[in-house]
Amino acid sequence: MSLQIFGTRKCKSSRKAEMFFKERRVSYHFINIEEKPMSRGELESVIRNIAAEELVDPESKEYKKQQLQYIQFDPLSKLMEFPLLLKTPVVRTRDRATCGYDPEGWKSFL
Repeated sequence: MSLQIFGTRKCKSSRKAEMFFKERRVSYHFINIEEKPMSRGELESVIRNIAAEELVDPESKEYKKQQLQYIQFDPLSKLMEFPLLLKTPVVRTRDRATCGYDPEGWKSFL
């Protein structure tokens, strides 16, 4: 099983996800979305498990900067254009994914 954690180094929830899997000796690959954003294929894979709207973080600085609270938008295209809109961490394998701080959901990866 290839486990990936998409997040940022500054995100406390992303660090908690890393710690969760480290403590359980589960190998994972951390992808910093500030350096390497999710590809369209990766995003579409996650969207098969989680609604695109749920992946957008309305509390993020990028959300406020783009003033998305005032307009309707396509979540997939905005996430491709502005990767920091992503609610982190996104933890995924080939066939499952979770979004945000979700220790109960992470247990399903064990």
